[in-house]
Amino acid sequence: MNPISLLLIPGARPSLPLPLPLRTSASAPNSARAAGAARLAPARRQRARLSSPVSAVAAETPSGGGEDESEGQFDWLDQWYPFAPVCDLDPGAPHGKTVLGLRVVAWYDRAVDDWRVFDDACPHRLAPLSEGRIDGKGRLQCVYHGWCFDGRGSCQFIRQAPALGPPVHKNSKACVASYPSVVQNSVLWFYPRAEAEHQDVLRRKRPPFFPQIDDPSYDTHIRDIPYGYDVLVENLLDPAHLAYAHKGLMREPPANAPDVLVTGKLRSKEDPGRYVICPPARPAMIGHGG
Repeated sequence: MNPISLLLIPGARPSLPLPLPLRTSASAPNSARAAGAARLAPARRQRARLSSPVSAVAAETPSGGGEDESEGQFDWLDQWYPFAPVCDLDPGAPHGKTVLGLRVVAWYDRAVDDWRVFDDACPHRLAPLSEGRIDGKGRLQCVYHGWCFDGRGSCQFIRQAPALGPPVHKNSKACVASYPSVVQNSVLWFYPRAEAEHQDVLRRKRPPFFPQIDDPSYDTHIRDIPYGYDVLVENLLDPAHLAYAHKGLMREPPANAPDVLVTGKLRSKEDPGRYVICPPARPAMIGHGG
């Protein structure tokens, strides 16, 4: 099961043994059995949703209002997600990534001079389109049987289909899911809903904007690290590792200065990761070494 489907289930948790009041026997009154069945119905529906495809589960998930909104539930599918900085993407080839368990492929559509983000699976045999190529007409071509797709995800050519036969490539089952995408802050973003009602999502909601990224006075550094967001958050909340794990990347104290005042604290030259709170009177007596 695709992990993203677990994010769509309100209050999803491991199944637990049924409480004793729900264990009814054949001798129990009909009213008791009916009450037990009514209480078990939500659990059955939840288990059914767990085994459903991502698209089906997403379609059942309310987009706003109702009980979920009143509880303040975060809708993982109503968000924009960064795919990659466009400077790292080659317009002449497709690029595959996995975001929240969803495998997607980005490619440059020369017909409109814009980037596209598709489901990374050819509808024919589910071959990854990220392993394919951009053909001579600027279409995304599957590496397995050569099916070609335009920027909307519509199949434009099936080499194995008879030229004088029916236009099978126009069948809706030959289409690829195309996700809304936009370039902002020189980063390619995509919205993980491919249904028709979400294609104009930019009118309602845009990706978060960071003016510092577009400001040339700011230095921007990007690293591609192969771990999940949970490890990333833990790492960002651990400032004690900075002077050691990133030694040489941060400003070091001058070699001839025994101690350097750093944001109201003393940093030891021998141990750059150890900070000592300055006494109230000392900061005025300590200068930066030169």
